[in-house]
Amino acid sequence: MKNPLDISPAITAAGSAVRKTVFPILLAISFSHLLNDTMQSLIPSTYPLLKRSLRLDFSQLGLITFCFQLTASLLQPFVGLYTDKRPQPYSLAAGMCFTGMGLALLSQAATFPLVLLAVALVGVGSSIFHPEASRLAYLASGGRRGMAQSVFQVGGNAGASLGPLLAAQIVAPYGQSHILWFGSFALLAFVILLRTGAWYSRNLGARKHRTTAPPAPATPFSRSRTTLALAILLILIFSKYFYMASMSSYYTFFLIDKFHVSVQTSQMMLFVFLFAVAAGTVIGGPLGDRFGRKYVIWFSILGVAPFTLLLPYANLLWTGVLSVGIGIILSSAFSAILVYAQELLPGKVGLISGLFFGLAFGMGGIGAAVLGRLADSTSIAHVFHLCAFLPLLGLLTGFLPAPARPATSNTP
Repeated sequence: MKNPLDISPAITAAGSAVRKTVFPILLAISFSHLLNDTMQSLIPSTYPLLKRSLRLDFSQLGLITFCFQLTASLLQPFVGLYTDKRPQPYSLAAGMCFTGMGLALLSQAATFPLVLLAVALVGVGSSIFHPEASRLAYLASGGRRGMAQSVFQVGGNAGASLGPLLAAQIVAPYGQSHILWFGSFALLAFVILLRTGAWYSRNLGARKHRTTAPPAPATPFSRSRTTLALAILLILIFSKYFYMASMSSYYTFFLIDKFHVSVQTSQMMLFVFLFAVAAGTVIGGPLGDRFGRKYVIWFSILGVAPFTLLLPYANLLWTGVLSVGIGIILSSAFSAILVYAQELLPGKVGLISGLFFGLAFGMGGIGAAVLGRLADSTSIAHVFHLCAFLPLLGLLTGFLPAPARPATSNTP
């Protein structure tokens, strides 16, 4: 029986992997992304347990998220900038080592500072993984960049949805020490990423031996229009991930506070929301390839506003229904935003990926810290009322220039 991870046949001629979509590579890094983000999502999923066992307040929970997101965000643009010039095929596997060490420490952490150190290690692993994995998806896309980015992203979002479910079944009933079991995910991802790293390395070697190099692609717009477009995209990332921070970090507390459900029930509802996020990710990239990324961004950010505005006033059933709509619509934006930005600055895939993934993590961390402090001074309900207006920033999408038809070059 053929090994599903045997990806060596994908390279049958020098450079062939960059002329057609290499699905074994895309699926391998998507599955690694699933494992990576499953481990990361254990952090907010264990908040109710850590809050009780370490007697933490909402501000401290926000600081945990901030510490994780800070290390996960600040390093990513620098990693991406470095790997644009010097690709590091095996850095993906190395990053997984940091994630595994962080989880091992988190499973045994008995003090707040140790928890911060543990989540910081997980953040370092994330900052190494995302830019180079995104470059790998770009390289294997065969020109179908939105689709490739969605395949890569859906793995991460599926993993983010699995974290709360697994935490509810394993960590919540049996305790913090059982987080250590998830170290096996890091080991499995390490093995897979060694294989994809080998493919990446061989492909880079083939490209170096070509006699001619393609000319560097030109930017589609003037410098001022490109700067304006990037600024708008960054604002939209702020809107999306600040709202996502309210859901991923405090949705369980909102449900417990408003509807008096159990911790396990609240985590199951968080799983449903995050699963909807994963499903929505599949939609955005291919639709952007087909109909234009600007239209997908417009629909995703602004189109979710009616759902977010209704959520604080809904009963338990409709809260669940609205959260599914929010997850599907809002998550369809990121692949389109990222590929749109990559097309604004061709040849800077690592830098753009690091910048936007980093900002996404950074906004999530800052949002969690700010909203945690706001929840302590007001209430969880007030936080959700306030965040409901964030998607209205999607109106700025109207100022984005309509890009030319996407090019099919895969030079990362």
